Amino acid sequence: MIFDILYQDEHLIAINKPCGFFVHRTKLDNQASTLVLPNLRDQIGQRVYPVHRLDRKTSGVLLFALDQNTQSLMNKKFAENEISKTYRAIVRGHTSPDFEIDYAIINDKNKLQEALTFGKTIAHTEIPYCSWKHPSSRYSLVELYPQTGRQQQLRKHLSHIFHPIIGDRPHGCNKQNKFFLETFELNEMMLHATKLKFIHPHTSSEIIIEAAEFGEFSRIANILNFDVNN
Repeated sequence: MIFDILYQDEHLIAINKPCGFFVHRTKLDNQASTLVLPNLRDQIGQRVYPVHRLDRKTSGVLLFALDQNTQSLMNKKFAENEISKTYRAIVRGHTSPDFEIDYAIINDKNKLQEALTFGKTIAHTEIPYCSWKHPSSRYSLVELYPQTGRQQQLRKHLSHIFHPIIGDRPHGCNKQNKFFLETFELNEMMLHATKLKFIHPHTSSEIIIEAAEFGEFSRIANILNFDVNN
C-alpha cells in the first residue's frame, strides 16, 4: 500500500489514511495486515512515531512524528487540545444549521469523561428511496469540530442526537447501514478527517494540513448529490 503523503518535513509526516487501516497493531485484530505504521515506515524508509489515532473505519489526515522528541511534543499538544481538528460526515436525517453536542462519554476503562463537539451543516439531501417508514430518505453532510478528544467521540455524539453516521457500527442505525449495503454496496463508514491545524513544535509556524475526501466517501457523496469540494 502506497499512502498519499499530505505533508512532510524533517520532524513530521501526514498521510491521507484510507478507511480500513489500523494505525498500529491492536488487540482488536492482532493479525491484521492493514496497518499504517509499518507500511508507512517501509514507504519512506525510516521509523515513524504515532502522535494521535483515527479509528480503523475513519479516513483522512493522520499525523506522525519522525523522531521521539517530536512525538512527545505533539502528544502533549493533542492531550492539551492545542490541535484544531475538522471532520466531515454523512449522517441520517436533516441536521440543524449549527449545533453543539455537550455529552459525557464512558471510555473503555468505564470512566465518564466530559466531551464537547461543535458542528455545522454543509448540505441536506433527500433521495427517492424508502429506507424505513417513509417513501423518501433524508441525509446531511456535516462538518464537525471536536473540542475534546474522547474515544469514538464523534460517532457517539452523532448517535446521541439521533443523526448517526452512515456505515457506523455499533453506534449507527442498523436499518440505514443495511439499506446502504444492499442499495449502494457500501461497507465503509462515512467519517473523514479533513483538516489539522497546529503550531509547529520546532519552528512555531502555523501548519494546516488538509485531506480531500476520496474512495467510498466521494462515491456516496456523489450519489447523494453532495459537493464535497465546498
